Amino acid sequence: MARSHAKSVEGYLKELPAERRAVISKLRDVVLSHLPKGYEESFEWGYPTYQVPLARFSDTYNKKPLCYAAIAAQKSYYALYLMCVYQSPKQLAKLKAAFEKAGKKLDMGKSCVRFKSLDDLPLPAIGQILASTPPAAYIQEYEKIKGKA
Repeated sequence: MARSHAKSVEGYLKELPAERRAVISKLRDVVLSHLPKGYEESFEWGYPTYQVPLARFSDTYNKKPLCYAAIAAQKSYYALYLMCVYQSPKQLAKLKAAFEKAGKKLDMGKSCVRFKSLDDLPLPAIGQILASTPPAAYIQEYEKIKGKA
């Protein structure tokens, strides 16, 4: 499965085969249990996303909510999109160190951590990274990168 045409997170989960739904559901639980107050879960771009609501911050380049993280079951792997790591060299260093310390291989694009099973991820460290940036700080980093701060 690549991009879904579901209308909600629940609809997306129902589309997945049971084994893939179990992985995404467990990862979703990790994200939701560590997500700082002020972010919202939504369904954008065909995936469950965790974002700054437009009511809180609307000055984005695409006029969509500012994405903080997302999860997806791709065709041959799973993906955890960590925009909070993509825009922060400090957070990227923490993520790389966590993988190294756990003895796990990091397979990552700019923001996308690709994995085949939850055992491939240092979940406690990912939870800590997600929990470490409240929306106000994330918005500030975004504005700094976009030259508005």
